[in-house]
Amino acid sequence: MIRKAFKMTVFPDKVEDYIKRHNPIWAELEDVLKDHGVHNYSIFLDAETYALFGYAEIESEEQWNAIAETPICQKWWTHMKDLMETNADDSPQSVELKSVFYMP
Repeated sequence: MIRKAFKMTVFPDKVEDYIKRHNPIWAELEDVLKDHGVHNYSIFLDAETYALFGYAEIESEEQWNAIAETPICQKWWTHMKDLMETNADDSPQSVELKSVFYMP
């Protein structure tokens, strides 16, 4: 299992909307994530900086990267683009984080 961490940014005035849209997440998107080997996916908010910290355990980088090509993921990005910093394709701007400590 690969542990993956990344950060994104939500707009300060959109935090509550961001939380509401994830609770519950679309069932179709959850199915795609699980079908692509994603486990224990969490997103945390730093309320002082509006940074979002994402953590997921994935079975492979190839499966993780393939999620972006699915229609439901692209629809989700469009649904979320007004709440956070995004790229030209509506995907969230995301920075991968380097693991510096792990205690199993």
